[in-house]
Amino acid sequence: MPVWLILALLTLALWGVWGIFPKLATGYLSPTSVMVYEGIGHMAVVIGALVYLGFRPEVHPKGITFAILAGLVGTIGSLIFLVALSRGKASVVVPLTAMYPVVTIALSLWLLHEPLTLKQGAGVVLALLAILMFSL
Repeated sequence: MPVWLILALLTLALWGVWGIFPKLATGYLSPTSVMVYEGIGHMAVVIGALVYLGFRPEVHPKGITFAILAGLVGTIGSLIFLVALSRGKASVVVPLTAMYPVVTIALSLWLLHEPLTLKQGAGVVLALLAILMFSL
């Protein structure tokens, strides 16, 4: 089995488990408080990455800009996700928000001019149908 596939499956498992913890946490804390405590968890991983890099991360202005934007957009999205999760069912909110690759695909087509095969296009259509079914 290729290493990338093992890593992707591990990510799938970790994100699948991750999806339940915020729902449990919002049963006891406000979404904003959950975000604060999640941030502590993030910082533990960031400190581990800094140690791994010998406290010398790579530096490139465009790379840093995009990375900071990714952190801001991702964190804002996470906070909104926590609010949605605190008010809705995990079994609906988590799969619905997991359809985010449809947005990435559209942006990749538009901004990066990446091609889309017929099979991939069919997958996008099915994902959009899944969004519709989850929202009913």
